[in-house]
Amino acid sequence: MNVKLHTPKSLKTGSGMATMKQLLLSVVATSISIALTFGTAAVIDSNKKEKEKREIVMMVMYDMYNSLQSVQKADSMIYESMLIQRQIAEDTAKFSSLRFQLVHNVPRVDYTETTERIFSSSIETINTVGNVLFTENVADFYQARQSYKTELCDSIAGRIIADAPFATLKGSLSFEYSYDAILSAEILQSMRHLFAQCQQMMEVSNKDLEAYRTERKQMELSTKNKSETVSSTGEKVLKLQQEIDQAVKRLELE
Repeated sequence: MNVKLHTPKSLKTGSGMATMKQLLLSVVATSISIALTFGTAAVIDSNKKEKEKREIVMMVMYDMYNSLQSVQKADSMIYESMLIQRQIAEDTAKFSSLRFQLVHNVPRVDYTETTERIFSSSIETINTVGNVLFTENVADFYQARQSYKTELCDSIAGRIIADAPFATLKGSLSFEYSYDAILSAEILQSMRHLFAQCQQMMEVSNKDLEAYRTERKQMELSTKNKSETVSSTGEKVLKLQQEIDQAVKRLELE
């Protein structure tokens, strides 16, 4: 026996119930589409912000790392100068050779303020990072870096320029480093602590830093090569123009 199924009249196209069902399905489908669209956009936007945040953090941490290395080197130079003074005091015959080490062993810190200015002057950049404690630590780190330069490096260099102490044996042995060495150790320890805190709170490992440093070095090398290429091209062009001018001059054209 063949049984023929019939669609209820209430669900046939054109009926009120069928129209309502189609409307509900359309609304649900539209809602799902909108949710997927905005959800996908939100995910993309979130990923973009996380990437921007990571790039800013790595840029700042890289700058802090380089600054810390420079300060550590300056700190070592101060201590080394005191060791040289002791050698001279124990054997004054070494003065003539060692005093030149004192002259060249003036501590200094090498850094640029580019990253500091980018990070500190932009509210948008700070908001992207979204970590108040990190921002405060970075500000304290940069302040300590500036203090090290002015209160130690500039101060020592100024005293040496003003008094020329290493010209004589007495001056070389009388030049006082102890206060500088203690202050240097205090500032350096503070900077190390701030750096370690920033690493921990932003989950930046030494491996991450090394990878970023390698990437930056490659970029800097590429930029340097381009500059050298431009410089070389410029020299060739100028030389060629000079040869043209000389040849034209020999023609004595009016």
